Amino acid sequence: MTVNVAPQVTGAPAATPQRVATPRDYVMCRPTYFDVQYAINVWMDPTQPVDRDRAIEQWEALRATYERLGHRVRLLDPVPGLPDMVFAANGAFVVGDTALGANFRQPVRAAEAPAHRDWLTAAGIDVRLPQAINEGEGDFAWAGSRILAGTGFRADPAARADLEATFDLPVVPLELVDPRFYHLDTALAVLDPATIAYYPPAFSPASQNVLAELYPDAIIATKADADVLGLNAVSDGRHVVLAEQAEHLAAAVAVAGFEPVPVDVSELLKAGGGVKCTTLELHRPHAPFTPSPITAEECS
Repeated sequence: MTVNVAPQVTGAPAATPQRVATPRDYVMCRPTYFDVQYAINVWMDPTQPVDRDRAIEQWEALRATYERLGHRVRLLDPVPGLPDMVFAANGAFVVGDTALGANFRQPVRAAEAPAHRDWLTAAGIDVRLPQAINEGEGDFAWAGSRILAGTGFRADPAARADLEATFDLPVVPLELVDPRFYHLDTALAVLDPATIAYYPPAFSPASQNVLAELYPDAIIATKADADVLGLNAVSDGRHVVLAEQAEHLAAAVAVAGFEPVPVDVSELLKAGGGVKCTTLELHRPHAPFTPSPITAEECS
């Protein structure tokens, strides 16, 4: 991949940190029934054809990428009549042996929630039922010592109470204001407990200020990155799997010491999804992050 424009990185550290990959546990759902039959976000156009075979090929390549990087991929069975079930990240938010189940805003996706609950319960995970609307890791991002929670289009602000009661961790609410970035995972990616990448215009001015304070050395995505859902990415602490069209973002994460792993998920983009949307992580709990001189400073 050739990048002719210098990557845009805000506050890059003088010395590039040593990034360390850790094995991850992912849940994915094969796009057997993938289609765009309705429009519940601005990316979806039911009048445009969908190539399901190509979507399956891209999904299989993504799955193989995770396995090549040393991660475990578990499979959730697809259900006929649920074309968006490939976007497994929306089904829950999981840390350790506890999960907060999803409560979808759109009725056409409501039946996905019990399918996720059943799978997680069978895997030995205690699934708590939500009181408020939430769409799992679509709007919730675990940053090690805190949970970042998007609101504005899908998750209800009251979901913060569900998160705090379930995980006993601080929750940072972030308001999304651009309908193209209707879930937090379309506008922000956690790369490691101290490092995020995000697109500021997707957030309200107040939320931009919060992110700038908490993550002064964040990687700032360009509009071109955001427009191909490049921030809908998955990181294992070193490798960042992201849409191959997000060339500026790939260059920026490389400058920051990560290793970009580009993949093509362009067929899934027709439904407003990307790499992260297809990937529910079963997060392993760990000790709260403590900054060191060689990593980006985290402000409390």
